Amino acid sequence: MDPQQVFSIGQQGLMLLLTVSAPMLLTVLVVGLLVSIFQAATQLHEATLSFVPKLIAAVAVLAIAGPWMLTSIVEYLQRTLQSIPTVVG
Repeated sequence: MDPQQVFSIGQQGLMLLLTVSAPMLLTVLVVGLLVSIFQAATQLHEATLSFVPKLIAAVAVLAIAGPWMLTSIVEYLQRTLQSIPTVVG
């Protein structure tokens, strides 16, 4: 196995990580920003007010995009594991 193959496999893994985690991170970021704006406007600073909407949004994203995320990860793992004989041999 040469360094180029190792770099390529690692790069594909990192791109998959970014692609799969982006919907969750962006949703939680937007919900957190909206809750922060609401808290600043109303001067209501309750810890659960920022946590619960983020949790609900994260669960909703997992319910909607979870199958796609899981399929993407499984396909990457299958490709990587099936390429082992060609990389080593």
